[in-house]
Amino acid sequence: MTGFRMIMCAPNGARRTKDDHEAVPISVEETIETCISAVAAGANALHLHVRDENGNHVLDAGRYKELLQGLQERVPHIPCQITTEAVGIYSPQEQADVVAAVMPEAVSVSIAEMSQDMDVAKRFYAFAAEADIAVQHILYSPQELLNLARLHEDGIVPNGYGSHLFVLGRYSEGQQSSPLDLLDFLKVKREGRRLADTGPFTVCAFGQGETACLVAAMTLGGHARVGFENSLWHANGRVARDNAERVASVADIRQRLGFDVQPDRDAVLALLGRP
Repeated sequence: MTGFRMIMCAPNGARRTKDDHEAVPISVEETIETCISAVAAGANALHLHVRDENGNHVLDAGRYKELLQGLQERVPHIPCQITTEAVGIYSPQEQADVVAAVMPEAVSVSIAEMSQDMDVAKRFYAFAAEADIAVQHILYSPQELLNLARLHEDGIVPNGYGSHLFVLGRYSEGQQSSPLDLLDFLKVKREGRRLADTGPFTVCAFGQGETACLVAAMTLGGHARVGFENSLWHANGRVARDNAERVASVADIRQRLGFDVQPDRDAVLALLGRP
């Protein structure tokens, strides 16, 4: 096989704590060190969350800027993506505000969350496109991919803007993903109506099926997001030592499949949805 396959590391997410695994990074300093080790293990991009002093998910511009500055100093060749995940706490306007305050090069945004206020959504996507921010649309089901197509049609999201993150297994029993979960997304993407088939896609997956899902994604033309945000387990059921070990296991498979592993920053940002 030929061509590049991106591996993005998502080291902590919004919910897991050290009670789940002692290597889940909580502070900005821990997150920086975890990300550096993930890059050394083969990650080409980073998906970032920040926590408050109690370890809770927060959309905090100051913490994001501190984290991004630290990573810029240590791994300047690696694109960094912040999240606007609401976790039932933040409004669409608050999500849009943190992006405007931070001005990141890349951001992930849930279509389901941002489209709760269409006026805010339209202003946000126009602003992000004008600012040349790479937007990755978080999609929890194939139906949300069709919803995104409608937002393109209605002018809420600029035509063809952004990439796709297919979240596999979010609604499955016990949040255990299967490669079969990807097929419904791809059916909509490749055979669906209107603009549902535009944009590069990346896959993240839950549980012990994470590795199999990421291999399927890479084989079928997509990219992989791996890390403790979604899964702690290797394919054999063993709990990983840390995020770097999970990245290394997927990077080894990528290499054995024959994919390129060293793109430039612009190529990675295009995969993350830069206009």
